[in-house]
Amino acid sequence: MATVAVDANGADLGPREVAEGAIASGARVLLFGPAGAIGEVPDRVTVVDAPVSIAKEADPARAARSTPEASIVQAARAVADGEADVLVSAGSTGAALAAGLFRVKRARGIYRPALALPVPVPGSPVTLVDVGANTEVRAEHLVQFAFMGAALARAVLGVQRPRVALLSNGEEAMKGTPLVVEAHVALAGRSSELFDFVGNVEGTDVTAGTADVVVSDGFTGNVALKLMEGVSQTMLGAVREAAMSSPRAKLGGLLLKPALRGLRDEIDPEGPGGAYLLGLRKLGVVPHGRFTRYGISQAILLAARGTSGDVVGRTHAALEAAGALRSAPVATVNSP
Repeated sequence: MATVAVDANGADLGPREVAEGAIASGARVLLFGPAGAIGEVPDRVTVVDAPVSIAKEADPARAARSTPEASIVQAARAVADGEADVLVSAGSTGAALAAGLFRVKRARGIYRPALALPVPVPGSPVTLVDVGANTEVRAEHLVQFAFMGAALARAVLGVQRPRVALLSNGEEAMKGTPLVVEAHVALAGRSSELFDFVGNVEGTDVTAGTADVVVSDGFTGNVALKLMEGVSQTMLGAVREAAMSSPRAKLGGLLLKPALRGLRDEIDPEGPGGAYLLGLRKLGVVPHGRFTRYGISQAILLAARGTSGDVVGRTHAALEAAGALRSAPVATVNSP
C-alpha cells in the first residue's frame, strides 16, 4: 500500500478538515501540519507536527527555499527521501510546485512540470493540461504537455489512443497566438503511437467530446477550468431555485430529484480529487483549497491509484519513446 504525504496547512476549511479527509480515505498517510489543530487520528495516519505554513507567501519559490520547517517542504522531503510515495497538498499551488521542484526534483528531460486534471464532463471526460503550474510557456513545453496528458489519459482513464488538441480561439491551424501556432506545427509534424493530434479546439468544444486531452498554458487552462466550474455550480443553483419556485415546480422537482442528484455527483469538482502534478521524479496531486473532507479523501485516493498505476514511470517512458524529452546540453571544450 502506498504511503501518501499530505500537507494539512493552507486548505480553506483548516487542518482538521484535511485530517478528516485523510481518515475517510482509508489510505496510509503521513500528515504534516499543526498537531493541536489536527487532533486525534487512527493508527494508519501519522501526524508530523509542522505548524509553519507558506501557503500565503507572495514568493513561494523563495519561501520554499528559506523555510525548511514549512509543512509543504517537509511533506515534499518525505517523498524525496522515500518515507512516502506521493505528495498531496490543498494549499498554495505555487508552494506545492516550488517544494516539489526543490525537494522531489524535476524528472530527467522534462522542461516544466504541469498540472493535469481529468474534468468530469458527463459522457465525455476530458483531461486539461496545464491548469495552473505555468503561466508562460514555450512551444516545446506544450508538446511535452500533450504527451504527458495522453499518457495520463491512458494510464488513469483507460483511453487507449487519446485524441489530443490545443486550446485556441479557432479550429484552423493558423488561429491562436504565435505560441499556439508554433505548437500546432510541432505536433502536426510529429507522429506518435501514443495519441492522435486532432488540431485546435475552441472553448465550446472542450466539453463536447471533440478531444480526450486539451493542452494549453497554465494561465489559459486555469481560467477555462474555473469558468467551467463556476458555470456548472451556477446552473445547478438555478435548477434548484426553479424547482422550489412554486408548488407545481416542487412536485416536479421531487420527481427529478434522483436524476438531478446523479448529475450533480457526476459533475462535482470534488469527485475527481484534484490535478496530477506531472513532470517530477515522484507524483503529486493538488486538490482545490476549498475542498471538503470528501474532496480531500478523493485526492488522497487519486494519489494512491496514480502511484500503483505508475503514472510517473509510464508518462516518462511515453515521452522518451516519442523523443519528446529535452536533450542534455552538449559539453564544449574551450580552445587553448
